[in-house]
Amino acid sequence: MIKIVAIGKIKEKANKELIHEYIKRLGSYTKLDVIEIDEVMLAKNASAADIDLVKQKESQSILNVIKSHEHVVLLDLKGKTMTSEQFSDYIFHQYTYGKSDLTFVIGGSYGVDQILKDRANYLLKLSDMTFPHQLARLFIMEQIYRAYKIFNNEPYHK
Repeated sequence: MIKIVAIGKIKEKANKELIHEYIKRLGSYTKLDVIEIDEVMLAKNASAADIDLVKQKESQSILNVIKSHEHVVLLDLKGKTMTSEQFSDYIFHQYTYGKSDLTFVIGGSYGVDQILKDRANYLLKLSDMTFPHQLARLFIMEQIYRAYKIFNNEPYHK
């Protein structure tokens, strides 16, 4: 089973439609659970302490929906990058030799607290570029779908 835990709701209609398309496609390969955690709002003139408090609150909300047996992959700017083939190998190595419940975590726009980083089994960096966390959800779902296609030797990945 794959679980995606993300801060915030998808607002743009086009992104919602694309995400639902990947949810549908992944349904023929695995059970997929998407959990949206409410974003903690901040004033525009928030202090560094306020931002730290938001990261703590959002991270704790994420931790509350992660079970101890889950293998957690946190999307993080300081994580390691992988090719699509390496990502596919990583997922299926976990299924074979690790844990069968994979959880991908997408933090909020301010990042996550160290306690969540410490819980993560792997820090994954999608790109050297910075993306809105809502697009990160679409990108990781597409890469998970691509990983299944690669693993099953099915056409899609070129």
